[in-house]
Order: sequence, then structure tokens, then C-alpha cells
Amino acid sequence: MSDPSVQHQQARPAVPVLHEQRVDEVLGAAPERGRGRYRPHRVGMVWRSKVFRAGAVIVVLALCWLVILALVREQTGPEGFLVGLGLAVLPVPLLMAAFRWLDRVEPGPWRNLIFSFAWGACAAALVAIIANSFATRWIATATADPASADTLGATVIAPVVEESAKAAAVLLIFLFRRREFSGVVDGVVVAGFTATGFAFTENILYLGNAFGEDQQLGSTGFASVTAGTFFVRIVMSPFAHPLFTVLTGLGFGFAAVSARRHRVRRIALPVTGLLLAMGLHALWNGSSAFGPYGFYAVYGIVMVPAFGLVTWLAIWSRQRELRTLAAELPAYAAAGWLTPAEPTALSSMRARGMARDLARHWQPDRARGRAAARAVAEYESFATSLAGLRRRARHGAVGPDFGARERELLHHLWQRREFAAPALTHAAHLTGRPGAHHGHHGRHGQHGHPRPTPHGSAYGYGYGHTPGYGGPPGYTPGYGGPPGHAPGHGPAAHPPHPPYGSSAPPSHRRPPT
Repeated sequence: MSDPSVQHQQARPAVPVLHEQRVDEVLGAAPERGRGRYRPHRVGMVWRSKVFRAGAVIVVLALCWLVILALVREQTGPEGFLVGLGLAVLPVPLLMAAFRWLDRVEPGPWRNLIFSFAWGACAAALVAIIANSFATRWIATATADPASADTLGATVIAPVVEESAKAAAVLLIFLFRRREFSGVVDGVVVAGFTATGFAFTENILYLGNAFGEDQQLGSTGFASVTAGTFFVRIVMSPFAHPLFTVLTGLGFGFAAVSARRHRVRRIALPVTGLLLAMGLHALWNGSSAFGPYGFYAVYGIVMVPAFGLVTWLAIWSRQRELRTLAAELPAYAAAGWLTPAEPTALSSMRARGMARDLARHWQPDRARGRAAARAVAEYESFATSLAGLRRRARHGAVGPDFGARERELLHHLWQRREFAAPALTHAAHLTGRPGAHHGHHGRHGQHGHPRPTPHGSAYGYGYGHTPGYGGPPGYTPGYGGPPGHAPGHGPAAHPPHPPYGSSAPPSHRRPPT
């Protein structure tokens, strides 16, 4: 991306101070390239190897999928399986694209999403097929009433088994990928991918069985069982399973942003979300018990409003992530890590996309353009992670490794600022973001109001840091810089310009590639 020698020669700003107890930890500069890698605590000796962990997960999921293939083909036959597979795959890209769009502010790694989808399609589906079949047979044998056994199994057993199996994927990522599970949106996206995978496998089974029934009855066209099943499961309610499991994801997401001291809340929220998912799933499965129009009543009165409410909450959480960027990043701009226009540009999806486009077209050839756009995209992702980390730290939702994680994120930003800073600054001007025009206004904002510290207390950082709180002897308040560093002077307040310079190109037109 950029010349390491140039990076080493540039003086880096000091890290803004979060708490007075952490001054000594965060005053140091970010680690040099290739050094200071953040690593979470290891669990167990065997799991130290990433290759072993990935291989074990892939083998287990592959075995589950092979067993599912055998079971489904046994029930539907080869032709029914192929028809079910072809029809069940239709809503999958749309659902995955919707959840991925929701995750655009701080995109999670694809490996987590692929794992979630595979878990839902393989492990959770296999558990559901085996457990539901066993429970239904046991109830039918115990009551000697197969009809009531099917109703009871679908209304009581299936919601508990299926939602618990799907929730396991969310729990695993919450526990073992905690750095990448930072809020409500992450919970919604992980749960959505898991449920999409589960619904995919379940739809293969239902549609395959419907096709086999049509083959026996000779039904074709819109009057066939296959057409009816397709309309109900693929057209009317492709969001049903994602909606159920997203309630569990919301519980985990709210737990992720809760303070670490609230242990009861961090346990109760996921459990509450899981219980709500089971309850809504049971109501959906038991809708036929409310009469011939029970399905439509539950669909219109419960499912559609619930879907709208969850969608609104997910989009609101996405917008909240953008507001967090605008609220938390100005402290880093004040300390010199970012240009004044970057926090407002990073809080706009339009400006972020425009910055990637500008970085691509400012390069002399296509290969360098792709690399520059990728660097800007990574910069935006790291900046979002930094703002989220800062916000969780203010609410007591981070661990003792906060300082190391913050320095690592700043290090990644510094490596990519050569491409990202000028592109984001120019994008802020083009979109009319206020930070691009107002810049610094000293201790006060543009209307003369005091600029609040991120914590609203004397232990803040940047402008408004109260003298006498924290810091070693000789520490000058203002930026959390090294001893003797004064606000508005030195490299922290005026970081070196990137190779492109800090000024925007003279026109809004892109230079030719």
C-alpha cells in the first residue's frame, strides 16, 4: 500500500486518553508495522491452531450435510430433492444481500457469516430433523393419536428444538469471535444468516415432499401441492425463520453493548430473545389451529407487524452506528490521527462510497485503483470499529485489553491514511458534510458552544480535558500526548500530509484513469 520507510519517518500523534487510570498505557505511539498484534486469550491447548479449528468445524458441518442429504433423498427421492433444491435456493441470495446491506457500516468477516449459514443449513437442520422426528414418534406412541402428535410436535417441540439449534451459532460467535460481535447489528446479521441457512434446508425437504405427493396424485400447475407450498414458504413468508432467530440475535446484540458489571442482564437478554423467538415460532406453526383463516390472521396481525418492527430496529441500529462515528471520532481528529473532515465523512454512507470511488479513479491504472479503493474500505471499517470500541469503553462494556485493541486499530488507520484521508476529505466537501467546511473551531464549536468531551466528564480527552486529572508529571492536558506536548503544536496537532496532500482536487470531476 505505502512505503514502510515513509511510514516510519512520520511522527505519529498521541493516543487520546480515555480514563486517567489508563494514561500510562495509552500515551505510547501505535506499534510499528508487523508488530504489536492484538490477540484474544486462548482457550485450551488443542485449539491454539487455527488450521485445526477451521478443519474440525468444516469436517463436522460436512458430515452433517452428508447425513441430511441422505435423509432428504430418502424422503423425497432424487427428483424431489433436485426440485426442492432448485426452488429453495431462490430466496437465499435476496435474504443474504439484505442482511449484508444492513452490515455495510462495519462489515463483519465473511468467515463468520459463512459459518452461520452452514451451521443453520447443516448442524441445526440435522438436529431439528432428528429431534422433531423422534419427539413426534414418541408422542404418537404415548398418546396413540398420530394427528395430535403432529400438531403438538409442530407447535411445541419444533420451536424449542429449532430455535435452540439456531441460537447455538449465535452463541458460538458471541463467545469465540467476541471482537467481531460488537452490537445489535452484528446479532441481527449473524442470526439472519443462520436462519437463512436453516430455512434453505427445510424448504428443500418441504418442497421435495410436495413434489413427490404431486407425482403420486398427478397434480400439475397452480393447483399442485408444490405450487401451494412454494407460494406459502417462498413468496409469502421467506422471512419467517430469519424473523424468529433475529429476536435471539437482538438479545445477544444488546448483551454485547451492556456493561460487563451487569452480568445478570448479559445473561437475561439472550435468554429473553430466545424465548421470544420460540413463542413467535410456536404461534406461527400453530396458526392453523385457529380455524380456516387462522394462518392469514396470524400472518397479517402478528408476523407482518413484527417483521416491520424488527426491520425498523435493525435500520435504527445501523444509523446509530453512523451517529457513533460522528460522536466518537472527533477526539482522534483533535489529536491528529484524522483530518477534521473525516469523522463527518465516515458517518455518511454516501461519502464513504464516494471516497472509495475517488481513490479508485485517482490512481494511474486499474490495479492500483482497486488497491486504493480496498485500502479506503478497510480504513472505513477500522474507523468504525474504533468508534464502536470507544463507545463501549465509555459504557464499561470492554475488557482490560482495550488499550491494546485501540492502538492496533490506530496503527491500521495510520497505514492506510495515505489513500483514505484525501479521498474522505474530498468526499466530505462534495457531499456538503459540515466537518469538511467548519474544521476545527478551537475549544468551542461553530456557534460558540463548548465542545463536549466524549465522556461528559473531567476525564475526557481532546478539548475540554481538565488540568490536574491523570497523567504523569509534566503531562500537558489537551490531547493525551507525551510530557511537554501542548495542544495545537507539534506533530499530534498537525500530522504530516499524506503523499496526495490534504487539499482536495480542484474540481468535482474525477481525473481520468
